[in-house]
Parts: sequence; C-alpha cells; structure tokens
Amino acid sequence: MRVLVLGMGKTGKLVASVAAERGHSVNVLDAKENAGSAALTPPFVAGFDVVIDFTTPEATIQNMRACLATGAKMVIGTTGWYDKLADMKSLAERKQAGLLYGTNFSVGVQVMLKMAAVMGSELKKAGYAFSIAETHHASKLDSPSGTAITLAKTVEAAAGVTSVPVEAKREGDVMGLHSLSAASDADRLVLTHEAFSRRGFAEGSVRAAEWLSSRTGCYDFQSVYTEI
Repeated sequence: MRVLVLGMGKTGKLVASVAAERGHSVNVLDAKENAGSAALTPPFVAGFDVVIDFTTPEATIQNMRACLATGAKMVIGTTGWYDKLADMKSLAERKQAGLLYGTNFSVGVQVMLKMAAVMGSELKKAGYAFSIAETHHASKLDSPSGTAITLAKTVEAAAGVTSVPVEAKREGDVMGLHSLSAASDADRLVLTHEAFSRRGFAEGSVRAAEWLSSRTGCYDFQSVYTEI
C-alpha cells in the first residue's frame, strides 16, 4: 500500500514508522512542504492509496478539501475540526472518496467509551454525578481533547443528562490521561485510560488506513474499530 502521511510531528513520524514496519511504501510531508495544501495536487494525491493526516485543525480542513475532491481515501487523526465534519462528509460522498476519522485511534479508549456508556446507564438512577478530567502534553492545541468531548457525549446520552463537566490540563509531555468519575454520597467509581506512548494511536491509524484502502464512504473509528 502506498501511504502519504501529512504532518511531521511526534505522532506523524511514528505513523510513518509503523506504516513502514507493516510493509507499506511511505511518503511524508511536513508543514513547510505542504503550506496551504499546495503540494496536494490531483496528480500527486493519485499516487497514493491512502492519506493519513496528523497535522493541525486548520491544516486538516485544507488537506481534506484538496484530497477528498480527488476521490482520495483519508484517515484523519487530527481533532478540533469537527465543526466542519458535515461539510467534509458531504464532499467525500459527492466525490465517492473515503473518509475515516476518530477522536482517538486507541482500541483501549474505544473499550473505555463502551464502559462509560454502561456507567452512565447503570448509575443514572442512583444519584451519581459524573465528571471528566483529562491531561495532555503542553503542545496539544485543542482543549478539552476530542476524546474527552466524545467521552462526555457518551455519558450524557447514556445517563440522560445535559452536561458532564470536563477539566482539561496541558502540561509536560503527557501522552493522554482521561478519567471518568461517578460520585454519590456513598461512594465513587473512577474509569481511567492512560496512554504510555503515541504508538497505540499510530498503530490504530495505520490499521484504519489498511481497512479504508478498499472502501469508499464516511466512517467514525468508534463505529468500525472492531473490524479493523
């Protein structure tokens, strides 16, 4: 498989390394090489089976517009752009492209979301109050994280509450720490996922690219991760 990785940050570099480990041909573009998505011309994009984006929210939107317009297949690991999700889905569908996005490509986080739904459903009638705390590295641009937002929405839907508060911290080089707390007057239940490295995100995104390479349409990693 021919893979184009957009973004030369720590995660993007690891994605390229994992893709190469899995036997794929890899090309990487950094921000300077792809300023304003100028490098993503139709002939250039056509040379790849899948594009994986780990850039910034602003760059991701430009990259999707350029690539999806050619009918390309894209895996988006960047978060913070979901206000444009409907537009990007529409573009992908019109061009018969492939779009797979996710707030977190860790399988462990996907299982956490399932467990969070159970907590919300089972504890909603027992007077429990829910809250979320998340910590990421100081250079992470979006706050709260996309994972924390997804976690909050999952609990809100399951528990029938309008809002779950999220406390977000940015410090050091923390890979990602998410905790869901359900507290009552009698006790407290805490569900936590801690990432020790970026490798889980990288491996998940490359596996997602392999899965998407033979498909068109729009997919949320949360909905299809068991197939990947």
